[in-house]
Amino acid sequence: MKKCFLNKRMIALGLVLCLAFSLAACNHGFGKDLPLKGQKDSATKSLYENDRTLEKYCFDNSVIAFDGYDEEATNTALADFSLRLLEENISVWGESDTNILISPVSVLSALGMTSFGAEGETLSQMETMFGVSRANLHVYNNKCLEKLSDEVKMANSIWFTNDERVTVNEAFLQFNEEFYGAELYETAFNSATLLSINDWVSKKTDGMIPNILDKIPPDAVMYLINALVFEAEWEEKYDSIQIWKNAEFTTAAGKKQTVDMMHSDESLYLTDEMAKGFIKYYKDRNYAFVALLPNEGISIAEYVKSLSGEQLQSLLSNPQNAMVNAYIPQFSYEYKVEMSALLKEMGMMDAFDESKADFSNMVTSTRGNVYITRVLHKTFIEVSPVGTKAGAATVVEAADEGMGFYDESHEVRLDRPFLYMIIDCENNQPMFIGVVNSVE
Repeated sequence: MKKCFLNKRMIALGLVLCLAFSLAACNHGFGKDLPLKGQKDSATKSLYENDRTLEKYCFDNSVIAFDGYDEEATNTALADFSLRLLEENISVWGESDTNILISPVSVLSALGMTSFGAEGETLSQMETMFGVSRANLHVYNNKCLEKLSDEVKMANSIWFTNDERVTVNEAFLQFNEEFYGAELYETAFNSATLLSINDWVSKKTDGMIPNILDKIPPDAVMYLINALVFEAEWEEKYDSIQIWKNAEFTTAAGKKQTVDMMHSDESLYLTDEMAKGFIKYYKDRNYAFVALLPNEGISIAEYVKSLSGEQLQSLLSNPQNAMVNAYIPQFSYEYKVEMSALLKEMGMMDAFDESKADFSNMVTSTRGNVYITRVLHKTFIEVSPVGTKAGAATVVEAADEGMGFYDESHEVRLDRPFLYMIIDCENNQPMFIGVVNSVE
């Protein structure tokens, strides 16, 4: 029986990272047409075939140093990043009935592209927050791109203005084109481009994120977009006799709700001192759904705070082979949050400071320093008897200063708030991680 290890393959979530900058004079030398360069399903260059590959991408005052990729350490660090990001989101809502869903991989992919243009303390804080160097993060993201499957689709693009005020670093564009497979578009930033960007995102997320950008501010000069989609059927779909009508779910606020509860017998049991749960495979066992139900008297916030990346990886990599009577409520919801304050709490402070941010290796402005003004994150998930589909979008906006045989059985009934994940079964990193506090 195949265990669910979370190592090298990427799973999905539909993410969009958009960076909007207000900047100065455009001397990049590319043409003015839209699109500038477009790559359909472009193959990305392998970043890890040669340990020194990254070093050819250098700026006037820095070199991307790469001393080898530590897969285990990277996976552990990024799992910890996922938990801390979820913890910060939980802290916003407290013990309310708000459902939460984030895509750490979306955020990491988007900020990974951004980090190539960061320097100095801005870069140092980003790497500290990630828990890995930007070189290792680039390798991780590149591996994800190269190991997509039928259940996952991902695309990247960079849109930048043709305004003569703006200077875009060609090395920055080249790197993201080669290692992130980014499609490059140069165009005037107007209402038509707003529609084009939203249309691109909608198509790349199969309509799950129909609109990600509400406007293009006058000072905006660049958008970096990463779109991802996950859609998979269960390995064993539920039939009508496995769906319990009028079951009960108790919300975080203590409200009783009536739900359709899906019942199945699973074989991978998860347990630690504070929670119990199970792993349920999707078709072909490339991906799996993980549910963790805190013990009575322990809140979701307390449980997430207690977990480290190392503990989570160990838990997911070592499930018990036991009978599990598993009950999952059908649910579907959207989630949206502005993450600037959360990322500051996690240590990424200078990027949001108009006087301290350093994105000089990405783009520059004659009006003043460039810094990130907001980070919007939007997700969608639907869990049904057939399977699961999920999508996510992240918008980062920046401006310048001008702007088998079992010995025992267990029951895990998800009839109160629970933590869940969609995981890649070869990679110890949750790609979607969320909390269900309510099913209505």
